[in-house]
Amino acid sequence: MELLKPGFEDLELSTRILIQEAESRGIRVDILDRKDNFLQLSKGGKSEFIKQATRTSMDNYIAPLIMENKLITKKILAESNINVPRGETFDDFDTALAAFDEFRGRAIVIKPKSTNFGIGITMIRNLQSEQEYQSAIEEGFEFDRSIIVEDLVEGKEYRFLVIDDRVVGVLHRVAANVVGDGEKSIRELVEKKNRDPLRGVGYKKPLEQIRLGNTESCYLLQQGKDFNTVPAEGEQVFLRRNSNISTGGDSIDYTDEMSDVYKAIAIKATKAVGAKISGVDMIIKGSITSPDMNHPEENYSLIELNYNPAIHIHGFPYQGRNRHAEKHILDLLGF
Repeated sequence: MELLKPGFEDLELSTRILIQEAESRGIRVDILDRKDNFLQLSKGGKSEFIKQATRTSMDNYIAPLIMENKLITKKILAESNINVPRGETFDDFDTALAAFDEFRGRAIVIKPKSTNFGIGITMIRNLQSEQEYQSAIEEGFEFDRSIIVEDLVEGKEYRFLVIDDRVVGVLHRVAANVVGDGEKSIRELVEKKNRDPLRGVGYKKPLEQIRLGNTESCYLLQQGKDFNTVPAEGEQVFLRRNSNISTGGDSIDYTDEMSDVYKAIAIKATKAVGAKISGVDMIIKGSITSPDMNHPEENYSLIELNYNPAIHIHGFPYQGRNRHAEKHILDLLGF
């Protein structure tokens, strides 16, 4: 990882990256609240407030509220002819549970109506167990008063970072995983992978450490494995369904390879909600370089817009090069 200026280790990595770029431009940086990663940037009579690297005055108050609410986001995107997964919203547990037969046999995602960082989300590829469904909706309601149950779209997931009507970075996110060597257990492989200096806890490093908790244990159990299982040499074992970097996933840069068709969709989606900065999560089937636009609705599905996207994952990907999103943010702010 490229060296960052010492003295800000308690701040989120995205904020540290932004501070370093700001200071290189002669911008005064005042840390107003370290725990909140809240800054004031000043230069030449100009002043801007910024929180967690990507919350700025360039986005009005309503845009983040729209992106936070997954139901409203889906409605706005659908009205803009952007493909989104079909689904239903439930405002109480009993009604959601009563809909089990409607979703039986389908691949679904259950998530809180308002969420970020993959919190409270459960993916089920072939729903058969009512108990599994009940547990998933219980988890969703832990984080919100409403949940969304929608189709699980197959394909690879990509995060598009849009800043000022431009895609400045694209990452393919791979769920937390280890690759066997025929000798070490899954627990030992996780511990070894977590020793990578790029991995840490609490967004202080480019990648988060892989956890060995209940979620990972349950997902391994579904595969007939546990933390003591020794995978075969070269066998890739996934510990979670969701591919969030915040839960130990890997980030692979695809900015240059990604088709302009999909980049245009990400920009259109960001504009649709009135945002200047957004993390657009898109599932894409087939080629990302030359999509078959004869059937565009089958090529992709936009599953989420994120109002406070991390920039450090584009600065220090697991594989790929630094896209310097911090430069685009400061340009957007007029510095």
